[in-house]
Amino acid sequence: MKVLSLYVENDTPVHKLAPSTKLWYAFSSVIIAFLFSSLWIGAVLLSISLLLSLVAKVFRHMLKLIGAVLIVSLTMLFIQGMYYQGNETLVFSLWKFHFYKEGLIHALLLILRVFNMIVSFGILILTTKPSDLVTDLVQNGLSPRFGYVLSSVLQVIPQMISTSYTIIDAQKSRGLDTEGSVLKKLRAFFALIGPLVLSSLVEARERAVAIELRGFSIEGTRTFVNPVVESHADRWIKMFTKTLVIFAIAWRGLLWIIQR
Repeated sequence: MKVLSLYVENDTPVHKLAPSTKLWYAFSSVIIAFLFSSLWIGAVLLSISLLLSLVAKVFRHMLKLIGAVLIVSLTMLFIQGMYYQGNETLVFSLWKFHFYKEGLIHALLLILRVFNMIVSFGILILTTKPSDLVTDLVQNGLSPRFGYVLSSVLQVIPQMISTSYTIIDAQKSRGLDTEGSVLKKLRAFFALIGPLVLSSLVEARERAVAIELRGFSIEGTRTFVNPVVESHADRWIKMFTKTLVIFAIAWRGLLWIIQR
């Protein structure tokens, strides 16, 4: 069975990093962004992640991920700008809608955090094969069962998209009209849901049987066909990101004590 994922194959320095290194970077970037209510820090973290996506040659794919939440972000800016609890300073008005400085700043902070989360984890997903990520995590002590669940989660969306296209083509060949009015599209959508869910359940069952036949539940030390080997760059990046997170938590704790 062909393995589907969001992975974009390239030969870049980011692709060559160990999956756990990119995972550490994503976690540290998100943690630091949420620890500090600073637009400047959020903008710097997002800029670094976007720069890494350029280096990894996945910037175009990253824009698609950002575009998926763009409407939600604009809605957040609209609502927070008008109804944020701490609104005091009026910035501008559009007809009956009044936008305040405090709400707009808070909305921008939330948007930066969301974008930073999407881009930092997008780098991990777009530059890492699911099998390599799971192998690296299992090598570092993760339960193989949880690793299998993680691998399935990373592949479920691309797999369902591919299956939906196949089902739609089959339904069109049988005369189902999927174009036209909203009612026709809604009818086609409901006709798609049943086969899509059933095929997903069948694939999950087949995969479970296949891995059990290969001794997935056997206890004992496991070996790997393609083990992940960390480079000096991986170790330095992990050390740097861990240090940054510890420093950020300590600094945030100190600020909290001072403010009390």
